[in-house]
Parts: sequence; structure tokens; C-alpha cells
Amino acid sequence: MALYLGIDIGTSGSRALLIDERGAVKASAGGGHTCQAPKPLWSEQDPAEWWAAVRKAVPEALKKAGARPAEIKGIGLSGQMHGLTLLDAKDQVLRPAILWNDQRTAEECAEIVSRAGGLPELLRMVSNPALTGFTAPKILWVRRHEPQLYERARKALLPKDYIRLLLTGEYATEVSDASGTLLLDIRKRAWSNELLGKLELDAGLLPKVYESPEVSGKVTEAASQALGGAVLPGTPVVGGGGDQAAGGVGAGIVQSGIASVSLGTSGVVFLHADTLKTDPRGRLHAFCHAVPGKWHMMGVCLASGGSFQWFRNALGQPEVEAAKMSGADPYDLLVAQAAAEPAGSRGVCFLPYLTGERTPHADPYATGTFVGITPSTTKGALARAIVEGVCYSLRDSFEIFKALGLPVGEVRVTGGGAKNPFWRQTLADVFGQGTRGLAAAEGPAYGVALLAAVGAGAFKSVEEACRATVQTCDPLEPKPPHVKVYNAFHPLWQNLYRSLKGDYEKLSKAVHA
Repeated sequence: MALYLGIDIGTSGSRALLIDERGAVKASAGGGHTCQAPKPLWSEQDPAEWWAAVRKAVPEALKKAGARPAEIKGIGLSGQMHGLTLLDAKDQVLRPAILWNDQRTAEECAEIVSRAGGLPELLRMVSNPALTGFTAPKILWVRRHEPQLYERARKALLPKDYIRLLLTGEYATEVSDASGTLLLDIRKRAWSNELLGKLELDAGLLPKVYESPEVSGKVTEAASQALGGAVLPGTPVVGGGGDQAAGGVGAGIVQSGIASVSLGTSGVVFLHADTLKTDPRGRLHAFCHAVPGKWHMMGVCLASGGSFQWFRNALGQPEVEAAKMSGADPYDLLVAQAAAEPAGSRGVCFLPYLTGERTPHADPYATGTFVGITPSTTKGALARAIVEGVCYSLRDSFEIFKALGLPVGEVRVTGGGAKNPFWRQTLADVFGQGTRGLAAAEGPAYGVALLAAVGAGAFKSVEEACRATVQTCDPLEPKPPHVKVYNAFHPLWQNLYRSLKGDYEKLSKAVHA
């Protein structure tokens, strides 16, 4: 039997997943990571934790599947995007990785726009605005604030590509993840020498760029030993994908008109594009897809599931304790309270900007905000307002798609939130459009396992692999009375951010002075 291994380096943990040549999942396993926030707006992680999690997960997945190492014919890598891992001349990690949700680089973003000659010029070069989460401003931050360390840096790698180095000994990335560095010419699918020159960055810091199904290296003897022999030396490792592009492949978003909504810690709206089309205002990400020669448009709410996690931790202790007694999930208990409230949450609105926001505001200073609380407001209304606020934020991206003339005929919902019918129904109601789930909702690890199968020759193309393996299920249609409520509330909700925008920055600077 031929098996294909997908490895996903997530924020809270890494996962290894095995599929067969028909796309059936044989087994999966994982290992956890911790995050650190040593200062306000910072988010960092020790790359050693990624490798430790991989070394745990891969042998465990093989054991669960009852598989032999020789059966693994290819490996695909996925990971959290934008994270900066700096290495010295001996490939030693110089500092903790700066993660995708780190917000320290507002000044560096302004510097990039200035050096590029303004936003239109930056969009011309790399098709995206300078956002605090991206990799390039992180590099400039290290250069400015840690100059001695920067002088020792010889390579800047994304999280999954650091694991690739440990597996293969190769400095390599692929187009979808490289798109999120702000240093890739998205049209040419190659590093932008023009922007690198303007930023005075050495192109030698960056790895070679591959297409996602291309073989980028082979497992070394040392890596095989580190994995306990679970993978044989010489096993090919394909380019893989950033977590969103990989998740797009895993959800079958590989043709025009199909979009996905991923409900994880962040919320992501993802749309396939046969030709590159950029938002002239830079509100959407325009990235290379993991499908060779194709692109995708993406909008991001930084704290979707993260908002509800905060709510559970801050105000959900009674539900946590009740769950311990009953064996229930505290999230389910809170969602049940939300579902008991009427659409519109009795006038309570929530702006889900706990860690700043990307789409459509690109505002690192924005914070989570409740508006409309009265003495009669219940915990259930607050919980429902969070769900609705996240869905409003994701609707913002869909409205930009429509304004750009990008059709959305089908919406597939993935991620942890997709498992909850109330979350999916609220999405359908806020969007005014039906949604579908996935028969095998396995996320980015599944997508890169499919890419590994393509790279190993099991399928002729990524599109063929998805047609053969990805199936949708559980269609949900919007409820017209709820659609009416949300169509009335959404513009009111949008105006709240406009009213508060200037105050967010003033508050942040006052707090962090």
C-alpha cells in the first residue's frame, strides 16, 4: 500500500496525518506547542517545540495506522504562515520565532510603504499591503531593534520550512507560504528583487521557491533516525503549502466560484482564482495558490474562534466546572446559551478585534469591543454577539469579493467551528447563502498529504487529486427571518469600528506608553 504523510505545523500544536492513494485517512497524531507574549503585542514560539511535536506525532501516526515506513511514498508540509525563524551560519535558531499574530511592527510597515514609494507601488511589486503579521516587517524589526543578532542571521525561514530543513537539509519554501512574506512577486511567483533592493535586504537570506507539489528535497539519514526510523531516508518531501492554501486544497477549493470559510483561532475566507486580481485598496490578500499557476484571494479575521476562547476563559468558568461534572464540552454549553437568544443578540454587538484586525481594516491597534450591554443582557446574548460579530467580520470579505466581480457560488466551512451546527447556521444566515461541510474535514495536513500524492505521481494534478478525494456534506440553507435581521444589523455593526478607529490607537498608546 502507498501512503502519503501530511505534517502541519500549527500555532497550538503540530499534526501528522496519513492517507492512502484513494485519499482515505488511515491515522493521525499530534503534539502541542506553547506561545509566549513577553511584551504587549508580541507573540513568539520556540521552534524546538515544532520539531519535538513532529518527532512525537509521526511515529505515533504510523503506529496507529499499523503502517511500515517503506509504505510512505511522499511527505507534504504545511504550517502557520508569516512566522520568522532566523538561523545563523550553523543553522542554529537565533531567537524565538515571531508569529503571524504578533503586532509589534507598525513602524516597520510604514517604513516598507515609504521605501516602496507608496501603497500603489507596493501593490504593483508584491500585490499586498504591508501588514504587521507579515514576515518582511518582522525582519526589519529585528534589524532595527536587535542589530547584533541580525548581523549573525544567514537564513530567514517560515515555520514549516524550518522543519523541512531538519528533514531534508534543504533551504526551500513554496509559492503559497512565500506569498505571505510580502517579499514575493505574486505574478511572477518568484522573490521580488525590486522590493528586496528598496528594503536593502540580502536575497541570500531567503530560500529557494518551489511550486507546492514539486519535490523540494529528500529525507536525510539523520532525520530518519530522529524520527525513530518512522520515515526512510530518501523519502521525497514536496513544497507543501501555507496552512490556508493547504486547507484550501484539503477542502477542494481548486476551481473558480468555490470559497471556503475556516473557523479556527483565526477566521479565514478563501477563494480560488484562475487569474490574479488584486484589490486596489489592499484589503484582501492576493497570494499564489498551492495549485501550480493559480492564485487565491483571502480575507482574515484574526480572532474568530480566539474570541470565543477568550470568552470561555474569562466568563465561562461555571460552564467549565459544569462540563467537568457532566463530561460535556464547555464550548457546547456556552453555544447552547447563545442559540437560545434571538438573532441580533438583543442589540448587543461585538467587534472581534482582540489581536488587532486584518480584513478589511489592517489595524493593529483595534481591540475587542462589546456595545449595547444593558442591565438585562444575559451571558447567552454576549455569547451570541461574539458568534455574530465574527460572522459579520467574515462577511466583510465576501462583500469585497462581490465588489471586485469575483463570483462565489458555493461556500464550504472548515475548521473547529465547522463542527458546530449553530456556528454554521449563523454563517449561512449572515452571508445569506447556503453552506456545506466536508465529509473528511482534516484541514491543512490533509491538503499537503494530497500534494505529496501529486508529487509522487499518484495523481496527475492537484485538481485531479481533489476530484477523486474531497466530498461535501451537510448542506445548510439560510433562514430568511434571520437574514433580514442580519442585513439590517451588519451596516450598523460596521459603523461601530469607524466610530472607534481613532480611539483604539490612542488607547493602545496610552496603555503601552
